[in-house]
Amino acid sequence: MRPLILVSNDDSYMARGVHALIDRLVKFGDVVAVCPQHPQSGQSMAITVNEPLRITRLDDYNGARMYHVSGSPVDCIKLAMHHILDRRPDLVVTGINHGSNSAINVLYSGTMGAAMEGSAFGIPSIGFSLTDHSADADFTPCEKAIDVLVEAALRHGLPEDVALNVNVPNISGTPAEMRLCTPCRGRWNDEYKEYTDPFGRKFYWLTGRYENLEPENESTDEWALAHGMVSVVPVAIERSSDICRSVSWLPEAIAAYNG
Repeated sequence: MRPLILVSNDDSYMARGVHALIDRLVKFGDVVAVCPQHPQSGQSMAITVNEPLRITRLDDYNGARMYHVSGSPVDCIKLAMHHILDRRPDLVVTGINHGSNSAINVLYSGTMGAAMEGSAFGIPSIGFSLTDHSADADFTPCEKAIDVLVEAALRHGLPEDVALNVNVPNISGTPAEMRLCTPCRGRWNDEYKEYTDPFGRKFYWLTGRYENLEPENESTDEWALAHGMVSVVPVAIERSSDICRSVSWLPEAIAAYNG
């Protein structure tokens, strides 16, 4: 039996990136794509709780079964697992995202939210992104990274609750190097621009500029991308042990509470 690969994204079933991803994956196994009906960028691991969800079967694409869901990327993974697939997938692959999901952006990304949901089900999961937001982006630079990492993940799997966040620079041709990276420390500044509508009411539109707080750190994903390399960052749902150790005063505060 060929491996079963579940595909999703946050740019919707119509995005060029998910079709480019399917084109690379069909040689590795049977592909089922379950994507949001509408773009869901920035939804992270959001789930729909206050309205019904609907699944629509679409025409096959390049041998892959296609569906869209009237919800978030995580809704797509959950519904695929519970109501669409007839067997457990061997791999979840999300993307190819139109735009970078490096550094802090991994926390906002619906594409990576879907990959993390896949890992929450105990399935090896990888999210791919290209640093080009345009609708007609050329995804050729992603092809080798997809081939290498998907083949390896199908052969070896991934640790429980760990997904891979893979970002590919928007360069001509295939990047010459791939690096295992740490997520860059940074923040978004001037995130919302203020406008006034014709009735004199103020409204705000998401904008902003990313500030790299460690531009000389050669171990980060931002540094790799800036130098034309593919960045690979393992991300985990379970972070509590490291966080507990990092807050030095917590044991004393807890002891004070306990009397």
